[in-house]
Amino acid sequence: MKYDAIVVGAGLAGLVATVEIADAGKRVLLVDQEPESSLGGQAWWSFGGLFLVDSPEQRRMGIKDSKELAWQDWLGTAGFDREEDEDYWGRKWAEAYVNFAAGEKRAWLHSLGIRFFPVVGWAERGGYIADGHGNSVPRFHIVWGTGPGVVAPFENKLRDYIKTGIVNYLPRHRVDHFIQDNDRVVGVRGAVLVPSDVKRGEESSREVEGDFEYYAEAVVVASGGIGANFELIRKNWPKRLGSPPNHMISGVPAHVDGRMLEITERAGGRIVNRDRMWHYTEGIKNWNSIWPEHGIRILPGPSSIWLDARGRRFPAPNFPGFDTLGTLEAIMKTGYNYSWFILTEKIIEKEFALSGSEQNPDLTEKNIRKLLNRILPGPPAPVKAFMDKGEDFIVADNLHDLVNRMNELTGENLLDVVEVERQIVARDREMDNPFTKDLQVTALRGARKYRGDKLIRVATPHKILDSKKGPLIAVRLNILSRKTLGGLQTDLSSRVLDSHGNPIPGLFAAGEVAGFGGGGVHGYRSLEGTFLGGCLFSGRIAGKSVVKELG
Repeated sequence: MKYDAIVVGAGLAGLVATVEIADAGKRVLLVDQEPESSLGGQAWWSFGGLFLVDSPEQRRMGIKDSKELAWQDWLGTAGFDREEDEDYWGRKWAEAYVNFAAGEKRAWLHSLGIRFFPVVGWAERGGYIADGHGNSVPRFHIVWGTGPGVVAPFENKLRDYIKTGIVNYLPRHRVDHFIQDNDRVVGVRGAVLVPSDVKRGEESSREVEGDFEYYAEAVVVASGGIGANFELIRKNWPKRLGSPPNHMISGVPAHVDGRMLEITERAGGRIVNRDRMWHYTEGIKNWNSIWPEHGIRILPGPSSIWLDARGRRFPAPNFPGFDTLGTLEAIMKTGYNYSWFILTEKIIEKEFALSGSEQNPDLTEKNIRKLLNRILPGPPAPVKAFMDKGEDFIVADNLHDLVNRMNELTGENLLDVVEVERQIVARDREMDNPFTKDLQVTALRGARKYRGDKLIRVATPHKILDSKKGPLIAVRLNILSRKTLGGLQTDLSSRVLDSHGNPIPGLFAAGEVAGFGGGGVHGYRSLEGTFLGGCLFSGRIAGKSVVKELG
């Protein structure tokens, strides 16, 4: 059977591309190796943060943003340094994306029914100079409904198109090869996997019950990255971040295996920026795991004391929420795969959020009553569950007991309570004046000048060893795998390019498999809120480009 287009991958980028093509009345085949329960892919699990520039939400919070400032921040963060080759298209995609985020992005999403939480978050704060890494202003817009709220309008349109016969959706269909006629991609061939009734995110069988072959005028690859493929992560691990971790936990389900990258490369597609990736430093093991090595990321405010495995405080600007990859480099150079937060209950109740739709039931369910519980004393319920049941959390009434239990947890006895106490007391002395030489204290005081941080994100500055603010809490932080920043090189029409820079006829790519556009729209680092946004943008561009090619 022949279609106008085939889309490989039913994550957010694939859904957006499919709907865009179907909107033009073209017949689309959507295939995915996972069961229907996983429709929406990683996006469904996300916190639903989107990067927007000069939005109404920002203006209402007193934030002065502009396209020029956002572009300055993007360039300082991306650090493009391969601009004649691997970064050539990535930089062009970056400029197009910033224009989109400052232009029609919000209006387009609003027209689809997507709404935003009124307080804008401030992710990746940088901590360097003005034109260096980080967001100069808060830009992290949380979707009301989190990840499922982002997926929903595209899933709803998809299901309408399935009913009318414009789209045929085939889960449990794993693409293994592209069908090519001379240089043109004209279809896909692969294995039909046995039906699976696993729940969303659970690992599914790879048992084969048959094969398939379908043809189309255009094929869009939207299969995601390598986040659950630890072997491939270690193979591509950049030397600049030290040795690859021998232990990680996974921020994505097992099906995020990167296999379509190699398959597309065999068809002539070029992969660039393999050494660029995005992994979090604040990972905790999920006490209620869904997929193998399931980890959750803490979205921390700026007040926790951050120590390495030996109990030494990280230097500026390796503070919570400032520079993810900078801190990852600092951690890996210690020779250990983990680090520690030490904080108080007053800090955790205001500053700890957990990434993921399932960890934020109030926002995900759009439940205002549950949302109001966040202002009550004590940690939010999902955080409290980790404090009670999570193996990485320790709660104690005094520092001596806390450090002893930290040593017991790792079994390595690396921490000296006298040295840990010395560093915390030194930091606490800096709280006696409104001025200080401790840049973390300066940063948290500065953060509270932003209304959003003062209201819901940053605790009132206080001494860690103030017994009235306790009990004390320690959290062991693991390396958490997440995103691929490099990928298939594409031009601004999402056409996959070969090693000579020429488009492969009939082949397009969108989302993480394409480095969210161009093979590396983020460069070396992300400003956050740009992964979901990258899927939306590149999926839309790919769909529009296919429609244009089909005529």
